[in-house]
Amino acid sequence: MGLQSDLKTRTKRFNLRATARQEQLIKVAADRKGLNVTDFILESACEKAEEALTDQTRFVFDEQQWKLFMEALDRAPRVIPEIKKLFSEPSVAVSR
Repeated sequence: MGLQSDLKTRTKRFNLRATARQEQLIKVAADRKGLNVTDFILESACEKAEEALTDQTRFVFDEQQWKLFMEALDRAPRVIPEIKKLFSEPSVAVSR
């Protein structure tokens, strides 16, 4: 979902306070990218948010941790009664 497609549906507001130096830096950068300050801030913040969330999907293991992780993946799945029950019930989306 690109920034342009979000322009029509903006309904939320962020209130920010910045130093004079931060304001000037952001204004110059936005101008150089051909964006207004709002679009520049939103684009930059969304990129940073995506990076932060992406980082949570990467694992770094030492050799022992890797071995344990691989053993866990190789084990047969456990049957968890609560999950089995959950998946045997109709979906909330279907039941409406």
